Formats: sequence, structure tokens, C-alpha cells
Amino acid sequence: MTGRVLVTGAAGFIGGYVVGELLSRGYLVRGVDNFSKYGQVRPAHAGRAGYQLVRGDAADAGLLAGLLADCDHFIAGAAMVGGIGYIHAYPYDLLAANERLTAAACDAAIAARRRGRLRKVTFLSSSMVYESARSWPSREGDERVIPPPATAYGFQKLAVEYFARAARDQYGLPFTIVRPFNCVGTGEVRPARDAGTLRLATGHVVPDLARRVLAGEDPLRILGSGSQVRHYTYGGDLARGIVAAMEHPDAAGEDFNLASDRGTTVAELAAMIWRKVRGPDDPPRLASEPPYPGDVQRRVPDTAKARRVLGFTATTPLERVLDEVIAWVADAMAAGLL
Repeated sequence: MTGRVLVTGAAGFIGGYVVGELLSRGYLVRGVDNFSKYGQVRPAHAGRAGYQLVRGDAADAGLLAGLLADCDHFIAGAAMVGGIGYIHAYPYDLLAANERLTAAACDAAIAARRRGRLRKVTFLSSSMVYESARSWPSREGDERVIPPPATAYGFQKLAVEYFARAARDQYGLPFTIVRPFNCVGTGEVRPARDAGTLRLATGHVVPDLARRVLAGEDPLRILGSGSQVRHYTYGGDLARGIVAAMEHPDAAGEDFNLASDRGTTVAELAAMIWRKVRGPDDPPRLASEPPYPGDVQRRVPDTAKARRVLGFTATTPLERVLDEVIAWVADAMAAGLL
């Protein structure tokens, strides 16, 4: 075995991929999650040797400090997070809850570091720290010279990075910051209330579009013009990058954009999903709906630093990811979960 890692948000969307990647590399993994977003889940790695999942609140610094006592690494991934509608619906909750989670992670890590076992904390930030960019691609360091993010979620993710640097400056806590761009994969659903009844609703654009195309929506509704550019990145690729950043000796004190190098507009994405579900002979029919205020038009990363320092490149083609997500959504619909 190569050491023990604590992962907060272990039952979450990205967290599930990260736990699987760590286990595949021989780490002992201790996960923490309160199941507040997805409910009680049982991922494919549940019950695997070397994995312990603790049900608990990652905002409890005392709990984390105890769980960190024999850990070599800490991946601080717990966060209240969702798609664009979620971000606009719960701005205060996102800001308040995520500040508490970040402070607890830092408090526990500082205490564990004093005891001498903990080597480093890897903090999960977000591409949303670049949401006020006016030139692209966004490079590491741009987040400190462009205007601050306009959304509460983006602002709080920038605060995560300030927490990391402040803990290093005052307490000598080693850190690495990673910024995933537009994670795509399976398993991302959230509880939602619709007309007083509980149902499951997809939280991000890819499973949401897949669900609506599979349900026969015609024309397919998209937010805004559809010209918004995103770099959709497979969760398994992001997990490789996160673990590489955790492990690499040259990553200490550094920050990394983790993303696919391929940019795709929302309209292109919708058309790809339409054709995969309905076939190449049925031309996509799209209809625009009013976008959310301040909808970010371009989120384009520079990935050179991650490639140079970590040797990381996202390699999974978007087409393959869409096949996986569409099949997963279809199965969930057939089971009455979506």
C-alpha cells in the first residue's frame, strides 16, 4: 500500500471518481460524506478492501481531525455544488455552507500536520474562479488579477484558494489547488421537489439534455443562444489529474487547471446528444430559452501547466463520455429514477 488518504465529499460526483482512482493505485482510502445531496448511495467501490466510508459532517473539524490522525494525504472535496440552476437558486446556502466546510478542513489539517503524519492537503477549487475573465485561455494566476467572480459559488471557490494559501503562510500547511472544468460522467443526480412530490433531477447540462432528448422533447430547449463554450471533461480523467496533483512532489504550493483541451458550445453538445439518441437522419431542432443572469459565455482553460508539471492530459473523447452518460440516464429512466 502507498499510504492512507482522507477524502471529504467521497460519495459525491467527482469524489466517487477520485476514490476509485485512489483505490486502483493501492491507497487505503477513508471517505467522509453526509449524503445530503444524493442520499444514501452505494458506488461500485463500496465494500472494496482498503475503503472505509464514514457518514458524517465534513464541517465538523473535530471529526475530521480524528479521521486525519493516521492519514498521509487529505483531498478536501466536500462542497455544496450543482449545475447553473442550483448555483442561482441557493447562493447564500452555497456561500455559507462551503465557507464552513473549507474552514473545518483547514482547521483539521493544521492540527493533523502538527502531529507530523499529514503530508499535504489537495483542495478542489473550480473553473468558476475565472468566470469574470475577458480574455482566454485562462491561465493559473489569472484568478488573482481579473475581477472577482460574480456568483456566490465562484467567489467562494476563490476563497478556498485564499484559505489554502493563508494556512500555508501562517501555519506552514502544504497544499495543492486543482480546478476541474465541467466534469461529465455518471451518477450525478440530486433530490428535487416538483409540485410537492420528491423526484430525482439531473443537476448538470449533459445528463439533463440526455434525459430530455430520451423523453422526446422536440424542439430541445437550451439556455441562451447555445454559443457558450465549455470544456467538458470526463470524471475519470479529472480523478487521474487530482491524484497526480496529490502525489507529485513539484505540485506543492501550486495550482492546476484540469480539463479537456477540446471546447464545445452548448448548441454543439445538444446536437451531439440529439443525434446519438434519435439517429443521424433526424436533424436536431433546438429552441432557445432566456439564460440565467450573468451566464458565463466562455470558460476556456490553459492546460499547459498540468501537462508540463504533472504529465496530465485528459484523454477520454467527449463522444465516448456521452455514450456512457446517455446509457446511464436511459437505465435510470427505465427504473423510474428520472
